Amino acid sequence: MSVWAIGDLQGCYDATRRLLERIAFDPARDTLWFCGDLVNRGGQSLETLRLVHSLRDNAVVVLGNHDLSLLAIGERREDERRKVNEDLKRIVFADDRDVLLGWLRRQKMVHVDRALGWMMVHAGLAPQWTVADAERHARDVEERLHGDQHARLLRNMYGDGPAWNPRLQGIDRQRAVINTMTRMRYCTPRGRIAYDDKGPPGTQAVGLYPWYEVPGRAERDLKIVCGHWSALGLMIGHGVHMIDTGAVWGGKLTALQLDTDDLRLVQVAGRDVPATPPHLRKGANPRPPRGTPDRSGRHRHDQRRPPGPRNPQAHGTAGAAQAQDDGATATATAHDER
Repeated sequence: MSVWAIGDLQGCYDATRRLLERIAFDPARDTLWFCGDLVNRGGQSLETLRLVHSLRDNAVVVLGNHDLSLLAIGERREDERRKVNEDLKRIVFADDRDVLLGWLRRQKMVHVDRALGWMMVHAGLAPQWTVADAERHARDVEERLHGDQHARLLRNMYGDGPAWNPRLQGIDRQRAVINTMTRMRYCTPRGRIAYDDKGPPGTQAVGLYPWYEVPGRAERDLKIVCGHWSALGLMIGHGVHMIDTGAVWGGKLTALQLDTDDLRLVQVAGRDVPATPPHLRKGANPRPPRGTPDRSGRHRHDQRRPPGPRNPQAHGTAGAAQAQDDGATATATAHDER
């Protein structure tokens, strides 16, 4: 028996099949952990979702920001669903959409296996959270998502605030948990997420840290595997294994074996025709280059950390665009630019 964690698929069906063949996946004995973002941008999201659904008896899935956006789209009126990009439109108008979306909605925010010594989350954890804290906060969201109030949660989960605070209640609390677990890259020592900083370490604003490097962060008694941050590439350090290596951007799709003391990684080529990074799409408004004055007259590089080494211990190449949004739809609404 082998347990494999797999990075963000993002609708890259062909790459997913190649990876399963490369690791010699056997559903009679093996288990797969999917780090979220099963769908969007890869052009084969329907096929990918059907494949993972077919493996559901041998798979654990945590939800990513693109998965949650798909679920929210599925709750909209038909005319609104027709506005989304073609990759997701094929899912929300498929004959088996109710089966697929119903199954996806019942997946986890966090998965913990203490016997194995691992936990999985899509993006990250707040600096203050222990493993037990993360489990408790995830259950709060999952209970709402799995129940008859899921449509209300999916309508109201969007927005960059509030920042996590243990005194938050109701939808504000659930939104803060969702943002942390599915959108986190950089944050302040108090856990305020910097949503606009998406490049590799050394490019972020002063006072921000990768979530796994925040000074004074809580001790965690399990190793963590996650995805989401393809601009970072493969990163192993601080007890964290980040395995989104940019398959959708023409990088690699990565599997990490969890039930071995040895570090065993398997990678295959990602999407044959890379998706167009958001900042290069027609009509996009890219950030001004570093050195361009902002409205206050200050230069962008004045607010950045000086270039320095990337994170310690292990970095791989991702072939991924550094400036990526979290969007799911073809319409430029604030709700969908997650």
